[in-house]
Amino acid sequence: MFDDGKSISQKAALHAFVLDSAFPCVGARSAAAKDQIEVMEAGSIACPRHDKAIVQALQRFAAQTPRDKMFVSFAIIFDDLSTPDEVWFEEKLWQRLQAFHDLDAVEHDWDSSVSSDPEDAAFSLSLGGKAFYVVGLHPAASRPGRRFSRPALVFNLHNQFENLRASGTYEKFRQTILARDLRSNGSVNPMLTQHGESSEAIQYSGRQVSGEWKCPFHTQHASKGSI
Repeated sequence: MFDDGKSISQKAALHAFVLDSAFPCVGARSAAAKDQIEVMEAGSIACPRHDKAIVQALQRFAAQTPRDKMFVSFAIIFDDLSTPDEVWFEEKLWQRLQAFHDLDAVEHDWDSSVSSDPEDAAFSLSLGGKAFYVVGLHPAASRPGRRFSRPALVFNLHNQFENLRASGTYEKFRQTILARDLRSNGSVNPMLTQHGESSEAIQYSGRQVSGEWKCPFHTQHASKGSI
């Protein structure tokens, strides 16, 4: 998990993926170009063995990243060489996010700026007391923009989107991503909505689902202590 050479190679692979001309998200491209994607290696996405170390790293990232810093991400790259399909990946994604939350809730409250209810349109995942938007990547993704060589979870601090809104540039940013997605994939991802229109939880895995989809995530009541 902490093999520096391996981490460097996976970080290089992620940077190459994001900086490819077909990749739609300009925010991620900016983060990669500025070397502002922190990468952590872990074992299988189906295995809880590294959950505690991952949560501690995400808590540190949340605490140490200045609120006004833009286009920074924390990526966890798992070592599975393949994923059976999108349903399997979505199941494992939520297993890991649930486990991360259960560990985090011992010490941290939910970010009060977002909802903890995954059915709520104002929902965002919270770790270390900070809201995150999570992007899942994996080899079996149907959309090229989500099809990475290994399963990965990319955590983006939610305040970055609020900073864009405050500066009046959010809509231009969003439309640029949608236009690039259309040009590269032939269609705009139907799962993408603006925060506040519907729960962003439906977007995390990248799988196209119906309106009847139910998020398997459940929040815990935070209490003081340490993990």
